[in-house]
Amino acid sequence: MDQTVVLTPLLCIKCSAPLAAEPDQAAWVCSVCGQANYLDEDKGLQPVQVFYASEIKPGAVGKPFWLAEGRVSVQRTTFGSAKNEQAQQFWSQPRRFFIPAYRASLEALLTRAGELIANPPAIQAGPQARFEPVVLAMQDIQAAAEFIVVAIEAGRSDRLKTIDLKLQLSAPVLWILPE
Repeated sequence: MDQTVVLTPLLCIKCSAPLAAEPDQAAWVCSVCGQANYLDEDKGLQPVQVFYASEIKPGAVGKPFWLAEGRVSVQRTTFGSAKNEQAQQFWSQPRRFFIPAYRASLEALLTRAGELIANPPAIQAGPQARFEPVVLAMQDIQAAAEFIVVAIEAGRSDRLKTIDLKLQLSAPVLWILPE
């Protein structure tokens, strides 16, 4: 079966300027008008909100994170009779999920995301800044967040046997944070 590949240029949804896009990237900010665009597999280019942390130093390159508010419900069993009160207490309140959207090893992404969920930074919006490419597609955020929850739970010392989780996320926005 012969399939023809058709390349379509990506044009900003606000001003129609060409977006400098690499094949593995999922979101861009237009260099002409500043509009943030992400590529939805079904709908094509869509607008997305992007914020830049005020802590990014002038000339520095920030790191992109998808930020969503999340509610997690966890049912877990362990080997032995350990209680899971620590997990229930941790997830009893809504959490801010900072999901790394840049290219890094899986271990580095899970470590950084876990740190930011446990100790979310106080962030304030600042001026536009350069940032590393966004390679995590918006449609992959739910699965990434669930994987982060599993990694956090597997890292507890109570010998996790099984986990059943439910995760509800708000609509994500893109935040550019300092290194």
